[in-house]
Amino acid sequence: MSLTTQIAWDDTVLPFQLDRSDIRGRVVRLDGVLDAVLAQHNYPAQIEALVAETALLTALIGESIKLRWKLSIQVRGDGPARLIATDYYGPSADGEPGQVRAYASFDEERLDPEKSPFEQIGKGYFAILIDQGNGMKPYQGITPIAGGSLSACAETYFAQSEQLPTRFQLTFGKSTIAGGPEKWRAGGVMLQHMPKASPSVTGEGGSGEEGVLDASDLLSDDAEENWNRANILLDSVEEMELIGPSVQPTELLVRLFHEEEPRVFDPQSVKFGCTCSEDRVRQSLSIYSAKDIAYMTKEDGNVTADCQFCGSSYTLDPKTVGFQAESKPDDES
Repeated sequence: MSLTTQIAWDDTVLPFQLDRSDIRGRVVRLDGVLDAVLAQHNYPAQIEALVAETALLTALIGESIKLRWKLSIQVRGDGPARLIATDYYGPSADGEPGQVRAYASFDEERLDPEKSPFEQIGKGYFAILIDQGNGMKPYQGITPIAGGSLSACAETYFAQSEQLPTRFQLTFGKSTIAGGPEKWRAGGVMLQHMPKASPSVTGEGGSGEEGVLDASDLLSDDAEENWNRANILLDSVEEMELIGPSVQPTELLVRLFHEEEPRVFDPQSVKFGCTCSEDRVRQSLSIYSAKDIAYMTKEDGNVTADCQFCGSSYTLDPKTVGFQAESKPDDES
């Protein structure tokens, strides 16, 4: 396969449907985007892995939101990995790419080299937030950190909050194409059983870890058989099939699910993008009083702010920020 073909599928999300099984899904390749996200910071390997997994989940889940909506994933814990935050911005218009950004907050001194990236989170929660724009109340769904991976947390979120059986299979890492530099390559598949009616769920808790719901609590009879068959097929996927570059997403679907009658839809391109700006920074500082702004003012007489997502730095005149646009008081007593 030519390098041109390989590049054509980089940074795309391909929606599909398995007509025989009543299952929908998406295939993601997140290569240049992940390179750009992780290039903004010098993260330890364990934190890179958490950011990469969360970015993949964000692209797969975010593809379904409407134009100009924003979907965020936040992972918070009491371990060394305190926060993983990602955003997916829906396209501004049909044909435009979605945008992904991500960052992590962590305590490097507490990282344990003997533990997996997921174990660095500790106890906490996995949250999905959807912002539909001005005048609309944001939606938020939360599930506990459990299951051994962030993918498992996302599956639990859909079972608990949406009552939709959902499965993720992801892989990522650094690789080198002959003659090229080392780059991140990442890919994955999301499966989701299409709802036909509200499932009957008792209030006695589910069969998953900590009593949460999973697919076995939501499906029965033929639907459960179809779901299990599709999952067995997905289990057979190889890592190199997920990240390419020798296998296109359409070819991957045929390899895995040809008997399930796969049908693909238009792919959605994605790119790294950050919405920070001087105006947004000024707006975020508008909640502070003149005294607070005076405390933030540096020796050179300016207020500075850095974007956690892209590393952009902003230098502002203190007279133009805060809800009281005053100069620094001579006497703060």
